[in-house]
Amino acid sequence: MRDVLRRYRSLLADSGRWDGFEFRAGDIVISTPSKCGTTWMQMICALLIFGDANLPRPLTELSPWLDIQTDTISNVFAALAAQRHRRFIKSHTPLDGLPFDERVTYICVGRDPRDAAISSDNHLNNMNREVLIKARERAVGSDDLPSLIPDGMPPRAEDPVERFWRWVEDDAPPHEGLELLLHHLGTFWDRQQAPNVVLAHYADLQADLEGEMRRLARLLGIVIGEDVWPGLVAEGRFDRMRAHADEVAPQVTIEGLWHDTSLFFNRGTSGQWRTFLGPEDLHRYEARVRQLATTDLAAWAHGGWRGYRRLNRTNGYAEETPAYGQAAGTGVGHFVGGATA
Repeated sequence: MRDVLRRYRSLLADSGRWDGFEFRAGDIVISTPSKCGTTWMQMICALLIFGDANLPRPLTELSPWLDIQTDTISNVFAALAAQRHRRFIKSHTPLDGLPFDERVTYICVGRDPRDAAISSDNHLNNMNREVLIKARERAVGSDDLPSLIPDGMPPRAEDPVERFWRWVEDDAPPHEGLELLLHHLGTFWDRQQAPNVVLAHYADLQADLEGEMRRLARLLGIVIGEDVWPGLVAEGRFDRMRAHADEVAPQVTIEGLWHDTSLFFNRGTSGQWRTFLGPEDLHRYEARVRQLATTDLAAWAHGGWRGYRRLNRTNGYAEETPAYGQAAGTGVGHFVGGATA
């Protein structure tokens, strides 16, 4: 029997909304830290489940974000109960806050936290927060806002570098940013041997999308004809999702939420953080990671399965494209296998 579930609450989401949800055998829960490839994994699951890129409804309706408080939970439960296809539900709640059912597959997607931080910053720049708050107030009211944000909405620093370091180093409640991201990944990492827990990584999806889609299909027990695979993989690529952003971006049913839906899929690249992190910055970042994650988890979080296995093969030292830090031989310190090389 599991311990009592941990409650996660923020301005936007509440894990308590899972209380009373009735799972079905075969359900899929896609639980990721924010900006780590959530929508990408939702799209992949949709392609595998429907076997077709022509989805019957917007992705956010096919795969609703259960935790978000922009609709009543009764409406969300009713919509999911009415679905007749295999259900795949979005969540940003770590595994220790989710009801665990052996009949359900739980998928987590990791991403280099520095890339997630940059993506999150772009995400907030593209979002109309007033529209979001009004949608929340219509759905659940605003009586709890003083307890969640007693000082009101915190101002955003103008300097993107300052915003990055706040994301990395802030350890004040409600413990978001890097601390929450690594904790979230850690709740899955610790249970990776469970037969219904799947860990995927953004870097691996970038490196071999078809291989990762095929792996996921096997784990989900989904059979896809060989003649169908090329089309599904093509539609799962980042540029195709950007081209169909009006149907694929999250919460597109909330009018005016995004300034530009295509910018939700801004770049989909990795390593943008290198433009403003130098050698001393990397040491500072690595010191923070050591406070929050084990060596193995840190290696996987920053490099995916390929990076993690490469570190193991080289006894803790990466010869090419280290799990994090810059490429070996640049003279830049990087954390690998618990050491700074």
